[in-house]
Amino acid sequence: MEIVNSIDKLPSPSFVCEEALLEKNLKLLSYVQEEANVKILLALKGFALQSTFELCGKYLKGCCASGLHEAILASQEFKKEVHTYSPAYKEEEFEQIVSLSNHVVFNSFNQLKQFKNKALKKASIGLRVNPEYSSVEVDLYNPCGAYSRLGITKQNFLEDELNGVEGLHFHALCEQNVDALQGALQSFENKFGSYLNSMKWVNFGGGHHITREDYDVDGLIQLLKDFKKRYPHLEVYLEPGEAVGWQTGYLMATVLDIVDNQMQIAILDTSAEAHMPDTLAMPYRPDIRNAGLANEKKFTYRLGGNTCLAGDIIGDYSFDEPLKIGDKIILEDMIHYTMVKTTTFNGIKLPSIVIKKDDNCYQIVKNFGYNNYKTRL
Repeated sequence: MEIVNSIDKLPSPSFVCEEALLEKNLKLLSYVQEEANVKILLALKGFALQSTFELCGKYLKGCCASGLHEAILASQEFKKEVHTYSPAYKEEEFEQIVSLSNHVVFNSFNQLKQFKNKALKKASIGLRVNPEYSSVEVDLYNPCGAYSRLGITKQNFLEDELNGVEGLHFHALCEQNVDALQGALQSFENKFGSYLNSMKWVNFGGGHHITREDYDVDGLIQLLKDFKKRYPHLEVYLEPGEAVGWQTGYLMATVLDIVDNQMQIAILDTSAEAHMPDTLAMPYRPDIRNAGLANEKKFTYRLGGNTCLAGDIIGDYSFDEPLKIGDKIILEDMIHYTMVKTTTFNGIKLPSIVIKKDDNCYQIVKNFGYNNYKTRL
């Protein structure tokens, strides 16, 4: 790993994870674990930066995986508990998945019937249920929206098929506070609470924005304590991903050119489409360091990515000084749900991965090049 002593010496573009901010989040999550006597897992679907796993493992109990490759990563690199859930498992992958996993969660009774005998006595078997509590406003991220394929509804729950099942899993949130969890939990208990006495564990899923500044941490702890009073025999798990990586770093990019078409447009060496797709999918406007809204400051620019997609636009921003070719642009809070979703669309280079150890120490973990593009296809 290469070490440099200044942000100006970093390759561009780069994802820069700030170790001190990550540890701050982990300490808060650990506090919730200890106060509420629950276990918190890292959801690899949101944050899978393996170079931080040694640090994460000091505070979290393990990982939740969404399939074979995440289960392998968790087992080999995190080396603690591995809980795996997939909407549907493949026959040729399942035996390896169950060999790596402490918990295996099925999305349907069809999948349970198909794979139960292979999982018995190897992993604790769970079912994902749908509490049908829908508080997520964006349909793309709503696991309990109309016609959701994720989880078993009460209408389709087969009580006679629970032999061998030791846990229930529900996931109903996305970037939400404890009030949303309270509503989802109430619905979960109303529909499935009668089965909990025969279970060993329950998993509250992810979407808990625990490390966000306005999150009601004390309220969460009290909610968890109250639940455990009602079901003292149950082990309780939460599996946030975004809350781990929330506001722990940035994406640094460089202005390559500035063109004019009824407004000033700065073309960067990064891409909304390839490097931060949720900015287009949600959509949302990422914060940029020292920038304001369009026309808030003296000089306004549209920031665009370096691909041929016409809609590869990050947004309109204003600056105190005019931008110049070669200027660095810092896109804030770009560590969660970015690196795990990057593509090489147009053959664009993936951003380098950097860990900021302190103000004078940047550890370049990985650079990417042509082979990362070539070997994908």
